[in-house]
Amino acid sequence: MTAPYTQLDTWIDAHFDEQVRFLQELVRVPTDTPPGNNAPHAERTFELLQAMGIEAEKHPVPAAEVLAAGLQSITNLIVRRRYGAGGKTIALNAHGDVVPPGEGWTHDPYGGEIEDGHIYGRASAVSKCDFSTFTFAMRALEAVCPPSRGSIELLFTYDEEFGGEVGPGWLLKHQLTQPDLLIAAGFSYQVVTAHNGCLQLEVTVHGQMAHAAIPESGVDALQAAVHILNALYAQNTLYKAIRSSVPGITHPYLNVGLITGGTNTNVVPGKVSFKLDRRMIPEENATEVEATLRQLILGDAASLPGITVDVKRILLAHAIQPLPGNQPLVDAIQSHGKAIFGEDIPVMGTPLYTDVRLFAQRGIPGVVYGAGPRTVLESHAKRADERLALLDLRRATKVIARSLHDLLA
Repeated sequence: MTAPYTQLDTWIDAHFDEQVRFLQELVRVPTDTPPGNNAPHAERTFELLQAMGIEAEKHPVPAAEVLAAGLQSITNLIVRRRYGAGGKTIALNAHGDVVPPGEGWTHDPYGGEIEDGHIYGRASAVSKCDFSTFTFAMRALEAVCPPSRGSIELLFTYDEEFGGEVGPGWLLKHQLTQPDLLIAAGFSYQVVTAHNGCLQLEVTVHGQMAHAAIPESGVDALQAAVHILNALYAQNTLYKAIRSSVPGITHPYLNVGLITGGTNTNVVPGKVSFKLDRRMIPEENATEVEATLRQLILGDAASLPGITVDVKRILLAHAIQPLPGNQPLVDAIQSHGKAIFGEDIPVMGTPLYTDVRLFAQRGIPGVVYGAGPRTVLESHAKRADERLALLDLRRATKVIARSLHDLLA
């Protein structure tokens, strides 16, 4: 059985420069989310796939649904390759949307520049890289040892940053994909089978605007917001005592990432809003977490005269634990990962949340695996100078190609 694996590796090596150029072209089309004008990237991906002889289905999401989700445009892509009756359908999902680049870059965030064996650019590591990993793994398989049964689906979607409901969630809802097994974009040094959940809330604190010369005539919403934030940060410290049993996941935590409010320097602020992100370990119940947070916020506000508070949920992404049935994925990736990387590939959880949960909620077993470094921090994902080692891209592509061979044999 070593011959097909060697041939797959050889094909990938021979076409690796082409694979890197494909990834560079993907990085060069911005998909900043927000604002989420991501249909142009899908069009460019469609063109690049077509140039390789790969036909893709375009699935534009209706504008009203996209706008309701807080984005501007989305066209999801599906590549379907059917090899024969029987066998399993293996879906490989990667997302093209990504957070804006922000400040501090020493490389063009949309340049796809190569330096010291790395490719730089926003989404180079998370997760336009796996558009290329999955595409070239599939191409290698078809060129060297095409399966006689089963099928592969490449799902290239554009709503991971805002929760996935108009990305893979939309494809699943409309029954445009119903695979037996799923591999989703991730880091190549671990097979991820569990991850945290995420609850995001928008809290709006209402007071009474007034002239700064007579502050006692108003009710300071910012001062009230600080009082509530202090209560939340105190709770965040207590979360450290709650430990997860899943390797790779530690404890729950909370982050306040955006604050807006006030009218002018000489005006007592009458309204302040902030958005918080509460990460939930797999053992937590999302309903209970949300109820407890709401009670904490509203209870603290009740002690502040003249203050009212609105709490709005803006995202709920459930955590996942391993689903029965994902063992063939784990076994194949671990085996070939060890052969290619020369080290054991651990099975673990991640503090991130991913689109895999949308498949898991429908009973579809999946894992997170793809090109990337050992850690999110190493990749500079969501930071300046996001980068990916080209060696990791090459090796992850080989692992995926070999694993697809086993899964469809």
